[in-house]
Amino acid sequence: MNELIKKAIAPLCAALLATACARPAQVPETERPASAEAVTDETDVDVVTDAPNEVEPLSDEDRARALAARADALEAKHGDDGFTFVVEPPFIVGGDESAATVRRRSRGTVGWAIQMLKESYFERDPDDVIVVWLFKDKTSYRRHCQEFWNETPRTPYGYYSPRDRVLVMNIASGDGTLVHEIVHPFMEANFEACPAWFNEGLASLYEQCTEEDGRIYGLTNWRLAGLKKQIKDGTLPSFAELTSLSDAAFYRQPDGYGQARCLCFDLQEQGLLRDYYRRFVADHEQDPTGYASLRAILGEPDMADWEVGWRRRTMARRFTE
Repeated sequence: MNELIKKAIAPLCAALLATACARPAQVPETERPASAEAVTDETDVDVVTDAPNEVEPLSDEDRARALAARADALEAKHGDDGFTFVVEPPFIVGGDESAATVRRRSRGTVGWAIQMLKESYFERDPDDVIVVWLFKDKTSYRRHCQEFWNETPRTPYGYYSPRDRVLVMNIASGDGTLVHEIVHPFMEANFEACPAWFNEGLASLYEQCTEEDGRIYGLTNWRLAGLKKQIKDGTLPSFAELTSLSDAAFYRQPDGYGQARCLCFDLQEQGLLRDYYRRFVADHEQDPTGYASLRAILGEPDMADWEVGWRRRTMARRFTE
């Protein structure tokens, strides 16, 4: 297993992130899990691959009523157990930290991420009411996954379940996990045919992020080290190979998340990521893997030559813990 995963990782402090990236004060911290202790025996898969229940799209008025009613019902059921629930359209945010902390995360992280992602990518909200569960630590996360959904989580960070219409977080792993997971229900609502490599690549890009010129902006993060090792070892697949993977095969890749993330990062740096997303959505019936759209947006007749440059740029990038 990658040495990076084995060692304990201390959380980045807000001051360091602000110094390195000039992060505005209102932008949520998005960082690597505070400790790698929990990841030694679990996988990185963070989307439960179940089919969502079919629901009728809600009008804005019906959605507001549904959110309020659901939040009231959740408060009545779980409020005495230390949970607080906040409506943050199109979600409900619930957590077992202090009420003030849950409200701060709802406004400062969930609300901010929704606004940023919709401005850059997503026109439609998820059709159904989705609850974002923020469990305060590993113990609470694992216990409540069993109690509420009879689930043993396959990742120590968090996951999205389309079937149960929940985002489930071990929020002690950092707000970056939360921003990552928020991408998934929006992608499902706007680009249901999106393959796992791009779904996870875009979501992973915002595990470490800030706001620049009013838009969400991904930063380098802890996945870079594993990706660099694969580049050095000569074991990284080409992008033609990566994009051709089935969802199941992608999740078996040793560092598929890192490679997909750093492709999205590179597109972002060239000012092409939003254009790529729109082109892929528009052309996905003829280009279900997204590879033809990638070649077109890059304007590259020779992808092998472009990938040499991408590897060189990736090796030159740095992430300071």
